[in-house]
Amino acid sequence: MSVAALILREAAHRKLSSALMLGAIVCAVALPVGFLTAGEAAQRETGRLMRDLGYNLRIIPAATDMSAFWRDGYSGETMPEEVTRRFAERGDLSYNHLLALLQRRVLAGDDEILLTGLANEVAPVGKAQASMTFAVAPGTAHAGFEAARALGLAPGDEMDLLGRSLEVAACLPETGTLDDARVYVNLSDAQEMLALPGRVNEVQALECGCDDPAVDTLALLRRELEEIVPEGRVLRMERIAQARERQRRVAAAHFALVLPWVIIACGVWIACLTALNVRQRQSEIGILRALGRDSGHIASLFVGKAVALGLIGALAGFGLGTALAVALGPSAFPITGGAIATEWRLLAQALVAAPLFAAIAGAGPTVAAVAMDPAACLAEREGA
Repeated sequence: MSVAALILREAAHRKLSSALMLGAIVCAVALPVGFLTAGEAAQRETGRLMRDLGYNLRIIPAATDMSAFWRDGYSGETMPEEVTRRFAERGDLSYNHLLALLQRRVLAGDDEILLTGLANEVAPVGKAQASMTFAVAPGTAHAGFEAARALGLAPGDEMDLLGRSLEVAACLPETGTLDDARVYVNLSDAQEMLALPGRVNEVQALECGCDDPAVDTLALLRRELEEIVPEGRVLRMERIAQARERQRRVAAAHFALVLPWVIIACGVWIACLTALNVRQRQSEIGILRALGRDSGHIASLFVGKAVALGLIGALAGFGLGTALAVALGPSAFPITGGAIATEWRLLAQALVAAPLFAAIAGAGPTVAAVAMDPAACLAEREGA
């Protein structure tokens, strides 16, 4: 009888142990497949949540009086608006989501507000993404919470600001920050009202992630800035930047922490079941030895069973892991979970890794089976 036939007959005879071993392989495949299938959504979700913390870089004119800057919340100096174009023409930068602003404190009636001219967000070459902020159409204004309350504004109202009539497109919710005192207008409108054509006094940006803790990211940002905007200086909001970096590393480390323990547990499970299988088949091993079967034939019975179950487990585990990721992903990652899809490359990897994993996990008991003394095996059978 061929090795394949013997494997099939033995698996059918010992259904429970075969099913338990198959279950271990399915679990060892399903978990990484599920994690990796949902992993892209997890990374996108983490990135989106970290992005929503806001811009963490402020690029201001180098000549800024920093005491006045921290007192007023903006620079009293200006630089050319076209600095954002310089960034946009480069793709090898650590900056993204570039937003040019022109800010001044002005009077609106008897109340002082922070007039903020807002450009459309731009991105370096090859890094275009959805904008982090709202756009303000020319001739309109978005009033911060306190500014709207002080001026009695509501959406659809007309307001007069520095001799210009603007339609209030939106009144923004309370943030508990300086933004509540702002009135946002289109950058071109602000430049015209303040008689500063083509000028801005700040460019806000988002720092692109660097996963190497040995890299001084702030020094890197400043070197890049000196090449592109020598008339500017960069300030990094450290709490936001550090929160982003820590969260990225925690998200990346989570999978690396959990997966090895599951794989080890499944490997021990397979090894124990293989050892039990060897124990159950002692008499069979003795008979095969007595019939002249060599060590290779004995080993092939156990390795072949592990490989066969590994292939079946790879298919079942891939299907289970993918189904769980697709079904549960949208609830775990409400923003990006809908984009989870089958990762067919993982099937090919599973079909190679699972049989190899099962064979390695059962290697110890297999070696023990090969080393058994046939006389002792048969003697134990006679004693039974």
